Amino acid sequence: MDFIYNHLGEFSALLVAFFWTISAMAFESASRRVGSLYVNLLRLIVGLTFLSILTLIRRKMLFPIDATPGNWLWLGLSGLVGFVFGDLFLFKSFTIIGSRFSMLIMTLVPPMTAFFGWIILGEHLSLLNLVGMTLTFAGIAMAIFSRTARDEKLTLKLAPTGILYALGGALGQALGLVLSKFGLKDYDPFSATQIRVIAGIAGFALLITLMRRWGGIKDAVKDKPGMKSLSLGAFFGPFLGVSFSLIAVKFAKTGIASTIMALTPIFILLPAFFLYKQKVTLPEIIGSVVSVGGVALFFI
Repeated sequence: MDFIYNHLGEFSALLVAFFWTISAMAFESASRRVGSLYVNLLRLIVGLTFLSILTLIRRKMLFPIDATPGNWLWLGLSGLVGFVFGDLFLFKSFTIIGSRFSMLIMTLVPPMTAFFGWIILGEHLSLLNLVGMTLTFAGIAMAIFSRTARDEKLTLKLAPTGILYALGGALGQALGLVLSKFGLKDYDPFSATQIRVIAGIAGFALLITLMRRWGGIKDAVKDKPGMKSLSLGAFFGPFLGVSFSLIAVKFAKTGIASTIMALTPIFILLPAFFLYKQKVTLPEIIGSVVSVGGVALFFI
């Protein structure tokens, strides 16, 4: 039990990677039916519903009315940076340079997170931590490149705007995670997630209003199969995934937590093989082993 408690942040991050694996597959299905912009808003609304029910049972509060102004400021800012700007830039990069190169660039999230954690929080990583980070995202990059290379034509002609959007997505995720730890302090992680989600909802609502796309929301809600997938993704994403990510950064350094949470592409290999009968290549297997070996160093 002492080992688990001493590594509570790392184990929470592993759970996050597992939760995000489920939510990623669910949101992919929902996005194909109702569109990614609407999924981004609706997933947060559904996720907020789950969170509010839980906090009402646990804390007798439907909303985080006991949060300090500092909690609201920094957690709200992290919600805007992570949920709105980060995801919007990432999805835009998909349309310009494709998912393979976008996700390869997203492997920069752990070192970016470690950098911001050092600048903002004063966190320092040991040499063993840095080796673990390097091995982990090197293995992730190997697995991502191998899998998506079968589906996309290899080209070195990458649009600079696409690269910038992908870097913006990585920057948003990294900075959002560090800001969430800065704003969390000793506050309840689930209530803190409520604040982040509320800020994300406000950001996407403003965006959809400016784009005059509210009619699409009505059509999306009427799509029952799409809403089922979206609700499943919201349960394991904005509800459990984001909440446990705050638990992870509360008890572990942000760079380490971010590295472990980035294992989602590795975890996806199992359902891809068993459920969708997709071929798993040798580089993917090697990449998975390297990544798991890197993560194992965090538990030494």
